[in-house]
Amino acid sequence: MTAVDGTPAEIDPAAPPSGAGCLECDRAGGWWFHLRRCAACGHVGCCDSSPAQHATRHAREAGHPILTSYEPGEYWFYDDRTGTVGEGPDLAGPRHHPVEQTVPGPAERVPRDWTSQLH
Repeated sequence: MTAVDGTPAEIDPAAPPSGAGCLECDRAGGWWFHLRRCAACGHVGCCDSSPAQHATRHAREAGHPILTSYEPGEYWFYDDRTGTVGEGPDLAGPRHHPVEQTVPGPAERVPRDWTSQLH
């Protein structure tokens, strides 16, 4: 289904991001490699290369299949149902995590052997 303005129903351009980092990793004291944002509700989660893979888990459990990058300089949308990447509408800001935030992050929680923990 598509909204009157042509935006897919799975995308809410007015939904702000849930924070600067992965919501679940922040709660648990974990870390992430890259961040993804739910285009439906703004939930920020860690990418599939991260140890916990919270963004895709949220997409599937919440029924919110469209994710977008939450990294500076990346402007793409991903449909978890089809595996396709494409463009999408402007979303409520901020468009990415703070540029001073480390990748992986947050710096104080990233283990020395972080590369061996990526998926």
